[in-house]
Order: sequence, then structure tokens, then C-alpha cells
Amino acid sequence: MSIEDISVSNNFSSEPQESVTRRRGAVLENALLEAAWDELVRGGFGGFTIEGVAARSGTSRTVIYRRWATRPELAVAAVRHYWETHRVADPDSGTLRQDLIEYMFEGSIKRVDFLVFFTGVGMQEYFKETQTSFDDFRKEILPSEILLDEIYRRAIERGEIDPQKLSSRVASLPFDLLRQEAFMTGKPVPRSAVEEIVDQIFLPLVRFPR
Repeated sequence: MSIEDISVSNNFSSEPQESVTRRRGAVLENALLEAAWDELVRGGFGGFTIEGVAARSGTSRTVIYRRWATRPELAVAAVRHYWETHRVADPDSGTLRQDLIEYMFEGSIKRVDFLVFFTGVGMQEYFKETQTSFDDFRKEILPSEILLDEIYRRAIERGEIDPQKLSSRVASLPFDLLRQEAFMTGKPVPRSAVEEIVDQIFLPLVRFPR
């Protein structure tokens, strides 16, 4: 019978022994991915090792290698897991201003570690090793922000903003500023700062002329 979460090979006999409670399936995978994320945040990709994840999760390297063949693969899976387990609710307040403020403020609370980590140097070694950029990572590896697209779609249907002014660069601007604010402070962005980004910078760029 196959048992997932144990030290399985004599080749790794020096690795830590597993706990009496045997974790399997999704429970085990979640524990590994959470440990991997913690390792990334602690030392960045430059200090990210399979051995470190194994020690932090209380499992063996063999258990990890069964699921992710390389260090970059495990790092990507850990980032995806963090993103997916820190989802932001759809505010759907009836106005673009309120939707954006609620969405950004809640996101800055739930995802502050992500914002700080990626705005800093946490993944620079990853980008060098894989010959990619943060923009590549955001577009191709992270799940698309379907909820943000929905927020903008509703605003366009209500006639709140001019779709001709909502280029991809302008659409991402409030969140670029949010990441920068989080990086500078290392904390969730205050609601007052979110309101300033939305009211004084973003909305004047996309509204119809009065």
C-alpha cells in the first residue's frame, strides 16, 4: 500500500522522520505549498531549497520531488497556492469607485505578503534562472484577475467610465501604485491611501469629460 507522507528511501535516511499523523492528498499538498511559500518569503528564491521546504513541512525531499521536479516548479506552485487561498470577494456595490476601493483595500490586507515580496527582490533570482520577468509571471503564471475585469465591465455598462481610455496600462495603474505603497511600508495599505489613488489618480483618467 502506498503511503504519501513518510520518509521512503534509504538514500535519504538522514532526513527528518515524519510525524505519527500521516498526511495524504490535498492535506499533504497544501502543507507542502504553504511551507514552500514561507521559505520563499523568508529567503527569496535565491535562498529557496527543496531541503528547506522539506524541513519546514516535516517531510522528505522524495515526497516533494514526486510532485514538483524542479525548484522553479515548486516556487511557481507555491505562489499560485498563496494567490488562490487569499481570494478577494466581489464588492459589487453599484459604483466603480466603491468597488475599486473595497477590492483594493481588502486585497492589500489579504495579499500584503505577495505585494511586498514581488515588488522587492524576492523572485529576482527566479527571473534570472528562468529568463522571464515579473510581467511574464503575472500574465502567464498567475491566474487572471477575472473579478477585476468584471468590475471594469460593470462600470462601462453603467456609463461611469470611457472604455476608450481604459488601456491595459491605465487599468493596472491603481494596482501598480498599491504594490508600491505596500512595498514602501511593508504593511497593508490604509484605506485613506486607497481612496486617494482611486479618487485623485485613476478616476480622472477614465471618466467621460463633463
